[in-house]
Amino acid sequence: MSSSQHPIALRLERAVDGPTKLLAIVLFLPLIDGIFPALILAGALDSVVGILQVGLLIFGGSAVLAVILAEMEGTPREQATIVLVLAVPLVTLAAIEAALAPTIASVLDLVIFERFAALVIAAIAAKTASARVGEYLPRPAVIVGLGFIASVDLAGASLVVTTDLELVARAVAAALVGVAFALAVALGGPWLREAMDIDRFRFGSAVALGVLPLALLNLVPEQAPLAVLVVAAVLAFDPGGEPIERASEGTVADGGEGDDRETGDRLLDHERAPWQ
Repeated sequence: MSSSQHPIALRLERAVDGPTKLLAIVLFLPLIDGIFPALILAGALDSVVGILQVGLLIFGGSAVLAVILAEMEGTPREQATIVLVLAVPLVTLAAIEAALAPTIASVLDLVIFERFAALVIAAIAAKTASARVGEYLPRPAVIVGLGFIASVDLAGASLVVTTDLELVARAVAAALVGVAFALAVALGGPWLREAMDIDRFRFGSAVALGVLPLALLNLVPEQAPLAVLVVAAVLAFDPGGEPIERASEGTVADGGEGDDRETGDRLLDHERAPWQ
């Protein structure tokens, strides 16, 4: 990635071909890895603040911002169109997972599972803050799977699929918040590239993600992660800083061994960042 140095996005960049696919992977990752259903079961969507926090931190966040600003080409309208196209399957899958949540909850001890949900968010926060730390942490899907195994309680199992329409609506709302975030970044891209420090926002987002598990466990006020994210956005405002370059504007051409070396150099530079 040309400027963002985002550890999660950099890892995904190596596995996919093209910024559109990269954006799709980043947006859908919470649904694929089981992070979103874990948060649903943990009660993260029980309030308006919770919906905003999940939408901004889980579906949106620094990885989406980094991909759109540093990787995607085209005009703001073209980028916004891509976001809207991805929004349809994203919202649909979020609704489906929310519809299945009550049935899954009937076979789990939610008190135990909530702790694993908090743990998986803490792991994501660590991966966001540092690529090197992320190498030693298990994938979120592994943590969610272990949490499911540890909290299974077949005594209350129900073979009937029950759907909580209000829960589905809250899940759709959270996904739409993430889409709105990505849409705002796409439309405001020309200004944001001149006025925002991506890595400063990434670190602030990692802190907000680290606070979210504490909020889930009622150790800090529910709105604390959202407050941290707002402060991170304010601190990342840097109109006098160096403009963000897109990948196509970098010094290394697409493809070939040069990309791998450049990516490795950026990761090493990231590990030497002042906050590490």
